[in-house]
Amino acid sequence: MDRHELGAWLRLTLSTGVGNTAARRLLGRFGLPQAIFAQPEAVLAQTVNVVQARALTEVPPTWAELVEQTWDWLQSTETDTGIARTIVTLGDARYPRALLETDDPPLVLYLMGAARWLAHDPIPAGPCLAIVGSRNPTAQGAENARQFARALGQAGLSIISGLALGVDAQAHEGALEASAGHAVPSIPPTIAVVGTGLDRVYPRRNLDLARRIAAHGLLISEYPLGTPPLAPNFPKRNRIISGLSQGTLVVEAALASGSLITARTAVEQGREVFAIPGSIHSPQSRGCHALIRQGAKLVETAQDILEELQLQPMARQHGPDADNVPARDDCGPPDGPLLAALGFDPMGIDALVARTGMDAATLQVQLLTLELEGRVARLAGGMFQRVERA
Repeated sequence: MDRHELGAWLRLTLSTGVGNTAARRLLGRFGLPQAIFAQPEAVLAQTVNVVQARALTEVPPTWAELVEQTWDWLQSTETDTGIARTIVTLGDARYPRALLETDDPPLVLYLMGAARWLAHDPIPAGPCLAIVGSRNPTAQGAENARQFARALGQAGLSIISGLALGVDAQAHEGALEASAGHAVPSIPPTIAVVGTGLDRVYPRRNLDLARRIAAHGLLISEYPLGTPPLAPNFPKRNRIISGLSQGTLVVEAALASGSLITARTAVEQGREVFAIPGSIHSPQSRGCHALIRQGAKLVETAQDILEELQLQPMARQHGPDADNVPARDDCGPPDGPLLAALGFDPMGIDALVARTGMDAATLQVQLLTLELEGRVARLAGGMFQRVERA
């Protein structure tokens, strides 16, 4: 789009009190935003209320600065890294059809990512799965997110998440691992939908991850450049995560988790919802168990998801995408009495002493060995938890 058209779209998004619903009504009647702003207030008031009509006749105070900033941002393709930028509007033929089919498609999508994705269709059509969950997952939950994302990525799916700490970050990491060392995929290996402007990264701890996603996949936002991390924006962006996907996998979630908002939105959008069960003693599993009781598909392997979505893996891999995941006694190191006593719930030293009959010093040595092998994770409060690599 040219600068004039860009300015009109940005003005529409900035107009005070004019939300997506009112804006879509205006676009449906008048066409492009330039035509909306050419109308007198009285004509606009026939489509929206009087307050909104008046706001549309006034130029937002930050508009000119945002147009300048956005135009410069669009021109700043990083030739050394191959990262490009573009904007897709609701009136653009390149707008993703999956989002058009939802009740509340964003007016504008800001995109940043590998230039090969933005050269033609910015969001190529293809099988996509959202993976969401707790920002503070258990060690097993984090491992599950990474392993499922890797397995599903190897099966040819694009993994979508929200760049948050915890499960989101692990899902992005697993998808990037799946694409490493393989032929160039036909769709982005992972897509991060964020709740800030694309000139910001939140949380800052994920800055390196965001850069790697931009280099190999896509970052998407509906928020103008400069938008800080505002709490209401994150639940709102979840409709994009689920809307772009054929299904949503919830790895771990407490009952009050934002991941359940994504799952509920997915249901409203007619998408599939999957949930991984966990320990009945873990608060991080209760959200998933609630979803399963409400009809979400319980999944134990990535193959469960592929079958439900009627997709076939591109190649069999080790891990949760296999038809029959090998049991631990069929491959890998044996469990041993300590792992058997530990089970799959977090447990402290005192409980392990009682279960195994070992003294605390011996247990600490063996637990450290298992921790170094990646088979046990040390949790807060002196607790330990077994970690299975499915």
